[in-house]
Amino acid sequence: MTNESLVITGMGAVTPLGIGVQSYWDNLLRGVCGIDRISRFDCSALPVQIAAEVRDFVPEDHLEKSVLKSTSLFMQFALVAAKEALAQSALDVSRYAERVGIVFASAMGGISAISQTAQNFVLGKSKKVSPHFVPAVTSNMGAAEAAMLFGIKGPSLTVHTACSAGGDAMLTAALLLNSGMCDVVLVMAGESIVCDVAISSLAQAKALSRDNLNPKTTSRPFDLKRTGFVIGEGGGALVLETFDFARKRDGEILADLTGYANTLDAYHITAPHPEGLGAARCMELALARAHLSPSAIGYINAHGTSTVRGDVAETKALKRVFGAQMPPVSSLKGATGHLMGAGGITEVIACVQAIRQALLPPTINYEFFDPECDLDYIPNVARPAVIEAALSNTLGFGGQNSSIVVARHRDQE
Repeated sequence: MTNESLVITGMGAVTPLGIGVQSYWDNLLRGVCGIDRISRFDCSALPVQIAAEVRDFVPEDHLEKSVLKSTSLFMQFALVAAKEALAQSALDVSRYAERVGIVFASAMGGISAISQTAQNFVLGKSKKVSPHFVPAVTSNMGAAEAAMLFGIKGPSLTVHTACSAGGDAMLTAALLLNSGMCDVVLVMAGESIVCDVAISSLAQAKALSRDNLNPKTTSRPFDLKRTGFVIGEGGGALVLETFDFARKRDGEILADLTGYANTLDAYHITAPHPEGLGAARCMELALARAHLSPSAIGYINAHGTSTVRGDVAETKALKRVFGAQMPPVSSLKGATGHLMGAGGITEVIACVQAIRQALLPPTINYEFFDPECDLDYIPNVARPAVIEAALSNTLGFGGQNSSIVVARHRDQE
């Protein structure tokens, strides 16, 4: 096991704010909200009737019919993001196929397709289940489809660590690269759980906001009047490489991946530790791996889901780690909803963009101060700031914690 310098050379995003990194980023900076009433099915009987859907996504515009018949929406989001990331990286996959790996991430995989297929079958709307059903709902098939689509022949792993899966996929990719098993890893994540089964369960768990009348302002991270998170969907992708390999092939480096860590709270199946101890330890480990002090971080992309307990616990964790050296913090989930497994990737993309474009994305819908959440959350308006490094948190059910540190590439002006 070595400790390679790792770099990001490609990024791709499919989000409720737009398809493609530029559209996603531009709308984040503008304060656009992608949350609205659910359009995909009749939600009138559900206690929660809003979500952040990817509304302008036409799969046929992006993928061949042969791919579509054996994939469900969460994979399709990830595959389209991966196409963008690989195109930006300008990697000749065919030349290095056996040295390119894939790590695929999702929190709940094909639950939407499972729910709909089961309903149709049980209610007699369909007498048979398609032979493509199992491949379309099994998460590792997202990596398999990517391998066939792009010609990738290296190692493949699938990560299912709840809402921290996207961050943990980056950590897993780093471990593969440091092990010498490959030179490049395509990190992919996809999520689409906008279905009655998932919504009903999360609503009964009191995790979701039920403010159906005000979808554009329902998700309000760190705000005193927050009432729960809003489901989002989408996909993200990154191309990670060792620095030596990227330099050898003359790849453009967007940022360095300098720190990564994973911890467990060992506290509760859904609630975070009230003092944020596990999350704090995770951030400390990521900073240590990055060889950075807290003062070196110029921006924190918080998990910030807009839940009453979660936002307080994360605020306490941030204070424990950064203290008086606290940088500006924002959560993107007022705009995108909670992309779950995919959010770890799309939010790291926002960190890279913040470094490269000297702009910090805002926490939208922030109106009412909560004395228990008293940090600088970059309220409502993007902020110019030249930063050298950023940290992104993703925290999941089961007490899963993931922290990622990205930094300006050392040769970058």
